[in-house]
Amino acid sequence: MNTAYVALGANIGDPAATVLAAFAALADLPQSRVLRTSSLYRTVPLGLRNQPDFINAAAALETALGADALLDALLAIETRFGRHRRGRNGPRTLDLDLLLHNDSQIDQPRLTVPHPRLHLRAFVLCPLAEIAPDLTIPGRGSVAAWLPAVANQGVVRL
Repeated sequence: MNTAYVALGANIGDPAATVLAAFAALADLPQSRVLRTSSLYRTVPLGLRNQPDFINAAAALETALGADALLDALLAIETRFGRHRRGRNGPRTLDLDLLLHNDSQIDQPRLTVPHPRLHLRAFVLCPLAEIAPDLTIPGRGSVAAWLPAVANQGVVRL
């Protein structure tokens, strides 16, 4: 079995309800079970700022799915929730990012693990630290060590 960590985010419609429903969708993934889910966090948008705040969270999964198959399953969930990709950092009904898959380091055109910016984003690190405080990001160090660097990014635990 593999251990994977997924970031969840939404800011269109009822984002809190969407993220909670996405936790349930993750629980329905084949050959997988949700180990832990974080609280919800309200976060200010990065990049494109003229949009609603986001609701973000994280989940830890135990799964028999490889990284590519898990990515495909996450993209299928996004599609079921009405996700349309319209540019980088824009509003979205649901965003699911595969952050970590075991200690794998993958660099492919469609998948990079660890997620290349996870250590720079409070909206990822805060929920991740809640569910896995001792987690190490391969090639980067501990989640806890990166938290001070993102403390000013406007994240509020709900």
